[in-house]
Amino acid sequence: MSFFKKSISRTNKGEKLNPTKSQTTVMEKHKLSSNVSINEQNLRSQFEKCSDVEFRTIPINGKDRMLILYVDGLCDTKILDETILKPLIHNGIIEKLNFMDKYRQNLRQLLIPVAKVKMVTTIQEVVNSVLMANVAFLIDGESTAFIAELKGFEKRGPEEPSSEAVIRGPRDGFTETIRINTSLIRRRIRTPKLKIESMTIGEQTKTDVAILYIEGIAKETVIEEVQRRIKHIQIDSVLGSGYIEEFIEDVPFSPFPQIQNTERPDVVCAGLLEGKVAIIVDNTPFVLILPMTFWGGLQAAEDYYERFIYTTFVRWIRFALLNIALFLPSLYVAITTFHPQLIPTNLLLSVAAAREGVPFPAMIEAFIMEFMFEALREAGIRLPKSVGSAVSIVGALVIGQAAVEAGIISAPMVIIVSTTGIASFGIPRYNLGIAYRLLRFPLLILAGLLGFYGIIVGAVSILIHLVTLRSFGTPYLSPIGSKKPWKLKDVLIRAPWWSMNERPTFLVESNTERIPKGQQPHPERG
Repeated sequence: MSFFKKSISRTNKGEKLNPTKSQTTVMEKHKLSSNVSINEQNLRSQFEKCSDVEFRTIPINGKDRMLILYVDGLCDTKILDETILKPLIHNGIIEKLNFMDKYRQNLRQLLIPVAKVKMVTTIQEVVNSVLMANVAFLIDGESTAFIAELKGFEKRGPEEPSSEAVIRGPRDGFTETIRINTSLIRRRIRTPKLKIESMTIGEQTKTDVAILYIEGIAKETVIEEVQRRIKHIQIDSVLGSGYIEEFIEDVPFSPFPQIQNTERPDVVCAGLLEGKVAIIVDNTPFVLILPMTFWGGLQAAEDYYERFIYTTFVRWIRFALLNIALFLPSLYVAITTFHPQLIPTNLLLSVAAAREGVPFPAMIEAFIMEFMFEALREAGIRLPKSVGSAVSIVGALVIGQAAVEAGIISAPMVIIVSTTGIASFGIPRYNLGIAYRLLRFPLLILAGLLGFYGIIVGAVSILIHLVTLRSFGTPYLSPIGSKKPWKLKDVLIRAPWWSMNERPTFLVESNTERIPKGQQPHPERG
């Protein structure tokens, strides 16, 4: 007890104690002082040991002065010098001022060429603004600070996305700058009904996040649910859109993705026009689109730039590749282990001869080859581009040939695994392809233990999971199950544009008309 009394007495006598975390938070929320020296002292304490933060002072009349604060490397110092500092210093504007109200008036005139200017009143607002690539101006006698947006950091221009290349279609892609990304969308959808709501997430990173939707098309319930889930995120840092995705998806333990990601502005615009919501996160080129459906994961951007006959044919090929990627190894294991009578005699003799010297059962053999294939794929991605493809191709050829010659792996298994890998590359969305790569292994176990019965159990389990899965309230298999066949014009087939008159009704409540009827071409014949 005596220790606490001594501590209290020392505090009452005016001795300084180290501030606690709560006291520091209160200090950071203090209002700006009308004395620039006090503000500078508080700001320097906030930016202690931050060598990239620049403090520049300009004398006004020998008594008062102006403080300019910015982060070197984030701001365009050329515009700062030519637009603001040069007139202040060389044109003698400051020397002619006698009253504080004219300081503000003339500073505002100098800041007219700057895109965005606002006023803040607290130390924390100044700190946050400076860290967001803005310049802060503080004047003696004023308890407010001017914040000017003079962003000038290095940024990448729009380039063709490497993950979603197309033969026919736009070549621009998203970048790591949120305003460039929103401009790419605004450039395509030129209507004030396109709403862009911004917020900041991340206690340390303070990452800018934008929610995009078209008013009158997107469901209000979906928009409100997206806003609610994002506002409830409490995290230290957000370095990419994947952080946001894991916080807002419906079923986090499902192998199937419930939120689509893309680098293409045209894909985002198409989703917005269908009633979906997009989420753009600063510092990443991958934009989130929701809700996502199973069939949307099998659609590529190029489907809507080529003629509908070719696109429909390609979609059927994708469906076949999807089933091959999921079931082919399991079917091979089940047939060779439990149901050899299903194989024609000549083929059965050939497979039996190839497997004669293999010491492992078919299931273990398939696991070894699948593991090696995934290892080669991962190695090809992580290695530098100049050697990655060479290592994956040479590794597959050398290891496969050596394993067959050594009698460890049979030649038919190499063919099966290679075909399965090629089929998995035919799935347009990478995250959906990952789901099928994962599900392939439990199906292999079921096929090795129970044969066809195990495959049927696995397939039915996957189907039940897909039927019950939701993405922001939207059934994952929508619009399959609809009693109106014209709602399936963009699912199993891709109907011509002049016949897709309605937006997906499971995404929109009103404004369902997309294209007026009666536009089928009828050339006049002479």
